[in-house]
Amino acid sequence: MPVLLFRQLRPKQWTKNLLVFAALIFSFPNVNTEMLIRSVVAFFLFSFVSGCVYILNDFVDREADRQHPKKRYRPMASGALNPYVALVFGAILLVCSLALATYLEPRFGLVLFVYFVMNVAYSFRLKHVVIVDVMIIALGFVFRALGGGLVIEVPVTPWFFICTLLLALFLAISKRRHELILLENNMGSHRKVLDKYSKDLLNQLNSIVTTATIMSYGLFTFTSGRTQYLMATIPFVIYGIFRYLYLIHIEDKGGSPEEVLLKDKHILFTVILYALSVIIILKYFS
Repeated sequence: MPVLLFRQLRPKQWTKNLLVFAALIFSFPNVNTEMLIRSVVAFFLFSFVSGCVYILNDFVDREADRQHPKKRYRPMASGALNPYVALVFGAILLVCSLALATYLEPRFGLVLFVYFVMNVAYSFRLKHVVIVDVMIIALGFVFRALGGGLVIEVPVTPWFFICTLLLALFLAISKRRHELILLENNMGSHRKVLDKYSKDLLNQLNSIVTTATIMSYGLFTFTSGRTQYLMATIPFVIYGIFRYLYLIHIEDKGGSPEEVLLKDKHILFTVILYALSVIIILKYFS
């Protein structure tokens, strides 16, 4: 049972919550031990609350997930885990996580609560509304970035929010495209909103978002109020996006961004080099 409950929290998808460390990275060289500890705690709190959302989402979608070639092996969809036991566990975990978040920083607790409510609305209704569904997914990443800044009490620039939103939209649109291709012969039986998308539309949306992301990040490096040497990180962003587009269009991947991050060495090394470059630039050239 403990193993099934832990699997139900989808720890492989916790990589999405690494975004809470973005504010910490861009705070160099003013980072201290307390800020690091708070960011680590924030990461796990977002992971736990995200896990509660996954529990609710899998509970609602367990019948549809049984028709999906991969999702049918999830604990509730496969029948290995009692759905109501998972719900009780999720409720307890949610209350404890929100209480600790509020204790750390009341505004962070509020962000975490709104994030949960938004995702509940997504699970029950908004995931069936075309375009709104991908925007809700993208907003989830923005909340992670905002929460990471609030918990360590550092301001986050508007450009940072814009870049986060656009990059998250890119990942969300890519996910829908992958699902559309994977389930093109039986897409309506799993996710109704896929009936309202087409591959051409999603390709066009991705073209707009990727262009805007690169331009916005370039402007961010010059107008963030830090050193202009941050422009040296632009090639990492461009390569990362181009590599992800290659995986989407050539290798038909992109349905699970967290798996791409962990399994594709090019993407993983690019993210690591990008983070190290930001830290070095802010520490020695700001």
